This record gives sequence, C-alpha cells and structure tokens, in this order.
Amino acid sequence: ADLVGKVEAGIDEDDPHNPAVIADNVGDNVGDVAGMGADLFESYIGSLIGTATLGNNDPTLLALPLWLGAAGLIGSFIGFFFVKTKERGDGWNTNLTALMFALEKGMYIANLIFLILGVVIVILLFGYESEIGWKCFCCVVVGLIAGMAIGKGTEYFTSFDYGPTISIKDRARTGPATVIIQGMGVGMVSTILPTLILVCAIVVCDALASEYGIALAAVGMLGTLAISLSTDAYGPVADNAGGLAEMAGLGPEVRAKTDSLDALGNTTAAMGKGFAVGSAVLTALSLLAAFKEEATHKKMLTFDISDPMLLAGTLLGAMLPFFFAALTMMSVGKAAAEMIEEVRRQFRDVKNERGMTLLDAIKKVTAEGAISEEDDVEPDSDRCVMISTRSSVKEMLAPGLYAVITPLIGGFLIGPRMVMGLLAGCIGSAAMMAIMMGNAGGAWDNSKKLCEKLQIKKSDIGKACVVGDTVGDPFKDTSGPSLDILLKLMAMVSLLMAPLIDGREDWELWYVGLVILVLGLIATAVLMYVGILTWKDPLGAVDDKKVAPAPMPASEPSVAKAQVRGSGSDSALRSAAEGDEVKPL
Repeated sequence: ADLVGKVEAGIDEDDPHNPAVIADNVGDNVGDVAGMGADLFESYIGSLIGTATLGNNDPTLLALPLWLGAAGLIGSFIGFFFVKTKERGDGWNTNLTALMFALEKGMYIANLIFLILGVVIVILLFGYESEIGWKCFCCVVVGLIAGMAIGKGTEYFTSFDYGPTISIKDRARTGPATVIIQGMGVGMVSTILPTLILVCAIVVCDALASEYGIALAAVGMLGTLAISLSTDAYGPVADNAGGLAEMAGLGPEVRAKTDSLDALGNTTAAMGKGFAVGSAVLTALSLLAAFKEEATHKKMLTFDISDPMLLAGTLLGAMLPFFFAALTMMSVGKAAAEMIEEVRRQFRDVKNERGMTLLDAIKKVTAEGAISEEDDVEPDSDRCVMISTRSSVKEMLAPGLYAVITPLIGGFLIGPRMVMGLLAGCIGSAAMMAIMMGNAGGAWDNSKKLCEKLQIKKSDIGKACVVGDTVGDPFKDTSGPSLDILLKLMAMVSLLMAPLIDGREDWELWYVGLVILVLGLIATAVLMYVGILTWKDPLGAVDDKKVAPAPMPASEPSVAKAQVRGSGSDSALRSAAEGDEVKPL
C-alpha cells in the first residue's frame, strides 16, 4: 500500500484509489488488536500457570497469583473511567504529551487500586506479620514498576518528540539507505534500557523469593493487562479513523487531527510491544523454572552452563529466533510482492464505463484536486484483502511447526538438559531481537509522521522515510511480536512434555525423538514442495532484461530538485518541497 501508492504513484496515504488501502486498515486491526491481544493474553495465562506450578506445594502460594489476577481486573475496570482529557482537537498543535498522560492516568489509577487490593490479599492469605507474604508482595510491585519503566523507555526511542526518531528523519536527507541504517542503530541501542530493567527485576525478585518471586513479578507486570491492552489498541483505532477521513474526502483539518492522534498511537503501540516483550521474558522464565521442577521429580539433575550438552542447547536456542524472524519477514516480502503486482495491474487495467483507467483517475485527481463521480474509477479492494489473508494463513504453517517440534526433538532425542539450554538461549536471543525490531519499526513509522507534521511528506525526505516505514512494518508488526510467542510457546510445550522426560538421562528416549525428527523432515519436504519454503519469486521467473518500470504520474517538485545547500532547516526543506528555490544558509 505504501510503496505503490505513496512512493510510486505519489498519492496520499489511505487514498481510496489505492486498491490495497482496505487491506492496510484491516491489517492494523488484525495485528495490533487481535494479534497483540492474543500475545499478551498468552503471557497473562502463562504467568498464572508458571506461578501456580512453582507454588503447588503450598495452597496459599498456589492461590496467590489467581487472587492477584482478579484484583488486576477490578483495578482495570475502575481505571477506565479516569481516561479523559481537556485538550482540544487542534491537529498538529495538540499537546501530545497531555494526551499521553490522559491515557497513562487510567493506567496509574488501575495500578494503584491493584496494589491496594494486593495488600489486602496478602494480609488475608498470609497474615499481617508474615515475612514471606510481604516478600511476595514486593515482587509484585517490582514487576509492576518494571513494566511501566519499559513502557516509558520505549516511548523515548519511538516518539518523534525525542532525539532518536528525529535523527532518523535527519538521515533521510541522504536517501532511504541511511534512514534504514539509522533506524537499525536506534533499535539496537534501545535494547539497553529494557534489558537493564529486566535484569534488575530478576535479580531483586530472586533475592526476595527465588524463582517463585520472578514468576510473581510477571503476574504483577500483567496484573492490569486489561487497561494496558486497551491503550495499545488505541493506535490502530486512531490510524483507521484517519483512513476513514481520507476515504470520505473530509477536509485537511480533520486529517491533521487524526494524524496527530495516529502519531500518539504509534508510540502507545510501541510501548505495548515493549511491555509484551518484558512480560514474555518473565513469563518464559517462570515456565522455565516450572519445567526444571517438573523434570526433576524422579531424579535430581544438574543444569550447569559449562555442561557441553546444555551449552549446545543454548546455541541452538539462540539461533531459533533468527530463523523464526527470517521465516516471517520473508513471508511478508512474498505477500507484499503479490500485492504490489496486483495494485500495479489494477492501476493499468481497471477501467470505468468511459474507458478511463484507475491510473488516469489518479492523474486527474493529482492535477485538478478532484474528480467527478462519472470519471472516477473504483478499485477492487477485495483481491488485496484475499492475497493478504491467504498468504498469512499459508505462511503460518512453517513457523508454527518448528516452534512446536524443536523442544520435542531436543527433549526426547537427547534429554532435559538440552531443553533447558534450548529455552535459555531462545529467551535471551528472542528478547533482544523483539525489542530491537519493535522499537526500530516504531521509530521508522514516527519519522514518517514527523515528515507529515513538517509538511515535507512529498519531498524526497518524506519518501525516504516512507521506505523506512515500509521496512519497519514487518519489523514491528510481524517478526518482533512473533518472537514473544515463540519463546512462550516453546516454554509451554516443554512444560507439558516435562513429565514424560522426568529424571531421564541423555539419549534414553532417543528413538522417540528420532521419530519426531523424521516427521519434521517429512513436513519440511512437503512445505518445500508446495512452495511455502522456497527462494523462488512468488510472481514467477523474471527476465531482468525485459523488466521496465511501471508508468506512474510525474512526481511533484522535491527537495532533490531544489537548489539546497548546507544542512538546511525544516522550514527551508518545506519550501523546497513546494518548489521554491532555497538560498544558501
């Protein structure tokens, strides 16, 4: 939708003449509401299961996470009524910080009520003078604070009010390549703060209540999930509102309001993704500890990082997130290639009763600013939605298969120590990649929004940021969130498998693992045969000598065509985008 519409055809985002615009809006709902909701719900339930499993020897410790979950729901319900603001809808002049506080205010109230109810629960379950009870409560508080801190750190790296995102826009002066390089750098640097926060939370909770305390920290972080997830869903709601305004032909003042809200929504969505990674790591750690307990009932096994078997599992686990992310990234690339070709075909072939093509209608709107109903051409949006839906369902098979069978092969073919290493390596590697991808994608997206705010979106700087945003979409909406699911799914499969390999020595059940390995190889061969795992172009073989660029309307005057010297200010670049000569600074 972005590459063919905004970069090639030069039309606005969410223009109704773009056949892929409906699929784009549907995708926002599917990814940032349904997908993220499923991801965080999995973390929520996983944290409860892991904590209850670790506390199953004591009825009080088993019941505590369930009571805390109920308290968090009550706090979320009440916090919802405090989400309000006195800000007026002044477009880009709106104070986005004040709007963000309006959302955060509801979360703060919900968290406060959650903690008050947590104190009551600890007193009822453990008694007023119980040391272990108050240590458990402190672990919940640590998890809650860690989740909020990760969210604020993510806001710094993805909001266009701060340096990291502004630096990406500045690199756009030299083209899309430097936009992508800077965005990758921002994403990598952004892993430092969440990692330090998670390390501190794990160390403190381990000192307070050992592995059970770490699991309780995950429960505390996810206690008010109901309102946290609502804040995350705000992003696609604002984005789709802007799409509806554009497609309905409403005035630029309406679009300015929705764009400013959408920029805030990009930040809340990035905060939600950072929160999802933090909660996924703590949840997976609690499930890892639960696996260790369930796999050592019959015989005590030692898990030493210097053990070659455990180290081999760690290396294998660290590789899996890269493989998983590669599968999802390439799936997006294949689906995008099909959709780009379909949009170009419709630009060329879809006509109205007067014989005017969709591309002719776009040229007329670009030249005259409007088009009559008789001359207008309606695109076939259903085909683009079908391409995306069919591709997503088909391409889901390979990642799902490998996430499930890998711990099964490691556990049965070798033993519990291999699985322990596998999970440890996967948790560390997946957490770093997920944070990097989510924050880089959010920063790329908001650098594009910053260009729209500065009214330079149709200059070469704006187009370079659009390319960065297009790269960032699979980063923040596909591969990044999928890694959270990978590490939790592998941990959950391992926990379910634990009783079957309880106390087993290495290679004791090798024949079972060998059968699963053979079945996995057969499934891989089938996926290659049907074209899901392939290097081939989804559009078929291409003769490079015969490829010609698709005809597109002439682009508007851009910064590259103006006489710009020196670094230039944003106002100078805006003048250049409008076709004015810029004097040397």
